Order: sequence, then structure tokens, then C-alpha cells
Amino acid sequence: MLKKILLSFAAMILLAACANKKDLIYYQDIQNSSQSSINYVANEIQVNDILYIKVDALIQDSAKPFNLDINSSASINMDNYKVQGYLVSQDGTIVFPILGSLKVAGKTTNQLQKMLVDLLNDNGYIKDANVNVRVINSKVTVLGEVRNPGTYSFEEQNISLNQAIGYAGDLTIFGKRKEILLIRENNGTRNYIKIDLTSSDWFSSPYYYVKQNDVIIVNPNGAKVMSSGYLSNIGSIIGILSFAATLVLLLKR
Repeated sequence: MLKKILLSFAAMILLAACANKKDLIYYQDIQNSSQSSINYVANEIQVNDILYIKVDALIQDSAKPFNLDINSSASINMDNYKVQGYLVSQDGTIVFPILGSLKVAGKTTNQLQKMLVDLLNDNGYIKDANVNVRVINSKVTVLGEVRNPGTYSFEEQNISLNQAIGYAGDLTIFGKRKEILLIRENNGTRNYIKIDLTSSDWFSSPYYYVKQNDVIIVNPNGAKVMSSGYLSNIGSIIGILSFAATLVLLLKR
């Protein structure tokens, strides 16, 4: 009787450790040939962002005082721009040539472009100016049960959560797909959001696109948690249970 109980217990452990198909497949609710609209969301400028700002005009000399004096040699790279770009201070401002201190945090790059065009035009500095603004140090951190955890830089204005996870090499078989944790800082507040990758419900939410400085954490599933203990694998557990059953039977003789 005891042996049957022990064997049943071992079978329960095996079933618990086995990966369930519903826990592994992404977006199980998506039907073939289905479609949905895409809502692009412009990321807002944050504290500690580094901005590249380029001002152009028909008369180039009039725009020169408003541009960074960065060497245009062949050896130039993005690191030069990061060192000499406009770092958004803790109070959300940058110091722009001639125009002085400007509040930029909370604005999108398009909004900042328009603001600069208006300031240059209204103050009589440049008429019909063209301004280009880019955030050049956008990054996302992916941790936990992914193949290549780390911090990844991106230059696009929008990348999706799927792309960010793709940068990290996708989830391992041990990644808990139903409880992806997204940590996002916004206006001095840190938000924690749980996302289920087996469902597409979140596609239309504010969390489909990552923002600069987001942190994505993939927690381990039950099988990985079990394997990380003193009993490092199922074989060890079954061996111990079998040994216990044999020992009990020998003692009963």
C-alpha cells in the first residue's frame, strides 16, 4: 500500500513538472486571417534622455549657432553624439543655445520640434526653420528566463514588447509566459504591469510598445523552480522515493 502511495506521489510530481501546451504557445486566441488596427504611440521625453537636435534653414549660417559643434569626420559615431548631446536634467529641462533653459520632459519629439520652430520663428532668429529631434539613448532591459538577458539600445521611436523580447533571444522553455512583469517609470511614478503572452488582449493597451528605460522580467515556471532546489531533477526525486519504498518493504519483512 505504501509503495503505491509513493509511486502515485512520484507520478504527481512528474505531471506537475511537465510543460503544458497552453503554458507555452503565444497568443492562443488569435484566429487565422484575423486582423486588428495598429495604434502608434509616440514616446514622451524622459529625465536622463539624451537628445540630438538638428536645426536647418535656407540660409545655413543662420542655423549654425543653434547646432552642436560636433566634428563631422569619417570616424564620428553615435557615442560622440551621446557625449555632446542634450541631456535632460532632473527637472526635465535642457539648455539650448540662445533660447536658454527649455522644459522638454513629457513632450514627444514632434511636440518639441514644433516648439523649437515656433520659438525660432517668433523671436526672429530663423524663418521657416526645420528642426529634427531624436532620443539617442533609448534602451530596454530584459531579465530572467530569456536566452540573452541584458540591456538593449534601440533607435526607432517605437518598438513593441515582442521586439524587445526578441532582442533577448526569446523566452526559454522555462519562462512563465502568463506573467511577464513590465516595470515602467512615468512622471516620477514606478508602475508594475503583468502581461499574459498567451493572450493578445494587451495588443491595444499602452503596454504593446515599450518606452525607453522599461524593464521586462520573465519569471521561471514551476519546472525551473523545482529543478533549482536541492533535488535538482525529477530523476533524483523518483530515485529517493523508490529507495524509500524499498527500505520500507525490507523493514516490514
